[in-house]
Amino acid sequence: MTRASLNKQPHEVASMFDHVAERYDLTNDVLSLGQDRLWRKEVAKAVGARPAEKVLDLAAGTATSSLPFAQAGAYVVPCDFSLGMLRVGKQRRNWLPCTAGDATRLPFKDDVFDAVTISFGLRNVQDTDAALREMHRVTRPGGRILICEFSQPTWTPFRTVYTEYLMRALPPVARAVSSNPDAYVYLAESIRDWPDQPALAGRLQDVGWTKVAWRNLTGGVVALHRGFKAS
Repeated sequence: MTRASLNKQPHEVASMFDHVAERYDLTNDVLSLGQDRLWRKEVAKAVGARPAEKVLDLAAGTATSSLPFAQAGAYVVPCDFSLGMLRVGKQRRNWLPCTAGDATRLPFKDDVFDAVTISFGLRNVQDTDAALREMHRVTRPGGRILICEFSQPTWTPFRTVYTEYLMRALPPVARAVSSNPDAYVYLAESIRDWPDQPALAGRLQDVGWTKVAWRNLTGGVVALHRGFKAS
C-alpha cells in the first residue's frame, strides 16, 4: 500500500492520503486517544473566525476542520491536494466549497483571506517556506495565520515516552484501524523529523509574518503558532 517518504514528493503524499480518506477521521480519533477533538476546538478559538470573514482552511482533508469556521458564520474554503480526501469531504458536507490546491502554489489571488489556517498538514508539504510565503500572499494586510502541528513535548521524560509511542505503538494501532497502516509509519517519522516550536516560529518570521507566538497543547505534543500580516 502507498506511503510517502520524508522527501515528501507531492504525488506520493497525495496518493497516501487518497488511500486513507474513508477512515481518516476515525483513525485520527483512535491514535490521538480522542485528543484531536480538543485540539480542533483550540484551533477554532485561536482563529476566532467572525461572521462574513473569509477563512482558508488548508490541508482540510475531509473538511472536518472547516466546520467550526462555517458554524461561526465565516465563509470557509476547505483546500487540499488529496482528491480522495476532498471527495469524501464533499460527500459528507456538500455545502462547503471544497477546493483542490497545493499549499506551495495556491489557486487564489493576493490579499483575499482574513485568516489562513492549516492543521496537521504543514508537516506534509515538501517546501515549508514556500507554503508559508503562499499563505502570506493570499492573506489580506492585517490578517492572520494559525498553524496547528505536532511538535516537541517540553518535558524531557515525557518526550522520551512520546517518541517511543510514535515509533513502536502507533504503527500496530494503525494496522488495526486504518486502511493504509504504512501511511502512519510515515506519520511517526515525519513528526520526529519536524522542527521544534522556536524553529517553526523563526521560519514564520523569515517569510514576513509578524507578532509570531506559539502556545503548547498536551504538553507540547501539539503547538499552535499564530502570526499576522503587516497592515
